[in-house]
Amino acid sequence: MAEIDFEHFLAIDIRVGTVSRAEAFPEARKPAVKLWVDFGLEIGEKKSSAQITEYYDYDTLVGKQVMGVINFPPRQIGPFMSEVLILGFMDTNGSVILAVPDKPAPDGSSLC
Repeated sequence: MAEIDFEHFLAIDIRVGTVSRAEAFPEARKPAVKLWVDFGLEIGEKKSSAQITEYYDYDTLVGKQVMGVINFPPRQIGPFMSEVLILGFMDTNGSVILAVPDKPAPDGSSLC
């Protein structure tokens, strides 16, 4: 993997937000969930499609804090416009585990 300098890292705006709504996304090519995430007053609520169906149920996602890249351009995924990239890690089976803060953080807080 190519190295980047610190300026490239600073260009990525990673924030924490709280899932306010989660729904099935049956139109997605791969199993996915539609998420609405509250990133606080400055940024507001943003939508995302996330392939997190292995470990997460809709009702357990609501209220969960997640991390997302908020400065990527929106991306059309089927009939849904994804506005942020929710971050996670793949396990040994290729299923996604969400990247989350280990303690509550104010919505909209930046990764530092």
